[in-house]
Amino acid sequence: MILDRLRKYIHLTRLNRPIGTLLLLWPTLWALWIASNGHPDPVITLIFITGTLLMRSAGCIMNDYADRHFDPHVKRTRNRPLATGEVSKLEALILTLVLCLLSLLIILPLNHLTVLLSLPAIFLAASYPYTKRFFAIPQAYLGIAFGFGIPMAFAAETGHLPSLAWVLLLGNVFWAIAYDTEYAMVDRDDDIHLGIRSSALLFGQHDVAAIMLCQAAFITILYIVSVVLNFHLFFYMALLLVLILDGYQYLLIRDRDRIKCFKAFLHNNWVGATIFAGILLEYTFPLKG
Repeated sequence: MILDRLRKYIHLTRLNRPIGTLLLLWPTLWALWIASNGHPDPVITLIFITGTLLMRSAGCIMNDYADRHFDPHVKRTRNRPLATGEVSKLEALILTLVLCLLSLLIILPLNHLTVLLSLPAIFLAASYPYTKRFFAIPQAYLGIAFGFGIPMAFAAETGHLPSLAWVLLLGNVFWAIAYDTEYAMVDRDDDIHLGIRSSALLFGQHDVAAIMLCQAAFITILYIVSVVLNFHLFFYMALLLVLILDGYQYLLIRDRDRIKCFKAFLHNNWVGATIFAGILLEYTFPLKG
């Protein structure tokens, strides 16, 4: 009984599908390493990793609660615990509250600015699912929500918010639009039927071109960041590899096959990891410019 309930909660929080946690974590790690000049505080790093896992889990429940009337009509989501009734609305709300409180508690040892920023972070996570009702490109809102660990990381490590933090957040918005449009291409037909808005519908027949343009904007912003930080070989090698990875994603999505589009979405984990590897190597093996 207990194990069966635990299995349902794992399914509800997507702990069995870590891609969302990873896409949330990579930008946070980029920011932690940049803000600390390659020497992030181990305690702060552990707090942010744990907080990322907790908030992503809470965000999944919030999303399913908001979509509980839509998910039963979508093939990909009809077996989610809230959609099937395996988990009640009250259970979902209680679990969300517990996860959010835990997230808040673990950052209390950090400075005041970081704690203050946690409030809009929770608001973004809670409100994102509802933007699909009225906002033509909710993927942009998702990019802010998924990238809000960036200013929080700078605040935790430095006590202030430099302009570089917001530039990096902007880059994450373009990246999120790209990868979540690939995700939205999977559900395009269902979204049309249910009246849910998405960038895949907004871009229409230009969806593939829009994704590539967003990826280009993302790489351009990362290049600007690298110039400001005086990065050299390792990061530029990482950017080159990201270009190759994006080229592979183009091959996957160009025919708009649902399975391949989902594979392209999952593939973005390697994009995030490659960028982090470039940053890590820059600080570990600094080169003289």
